Amino acid sequence: MKVGHYENTPQDRVEMAGATGCSVRKLIGAEDDAPNFAMRQFEVEPGGYTPRHHHPYEHEVFVLEGSGIVWEGNQQHSITAGDVIYVAPDEVHQFRNSGEIPLKFLCLIPNSAKDQAVTQVPECGEI
Repeated sequence: MKVGHYENTPQDRVEMAGATGCSVRKLIGAEDDAPNFAMRQFEVEPGGYTPRHHHPYEHEVFVLEGSGIVWEGNQQHSITAGDVIYVAPDEVHQFRNSGEIPLKFLCLIPNSAKDQAVTQVPECGEI
């Protein structure tokens, strides 16, 4: 069993091209002997965003704080604290903070995603 406060986990900048004002904490994963899923906590600064991208694995997301927009291909959805989001495999997506406080969310992915390719999509929305 692993028990701890999320703030005791290092917070790293998301260095992927196309990301602005994003950080991630890797809360639980294969290194903790979790056999199936990894739990990450993202924080997106006001005006920040994740890359517009897709990959062959799913995401399950729970919004903890703040508000923003999640892009599903070329369609946007408003999100706020308490919302849940399912991102299907290979679905183009992006999270943007449109609020005045950090957008914080939990993101669960399969451990098998570790070595799978992530493909960035141009910001113009051309897929």
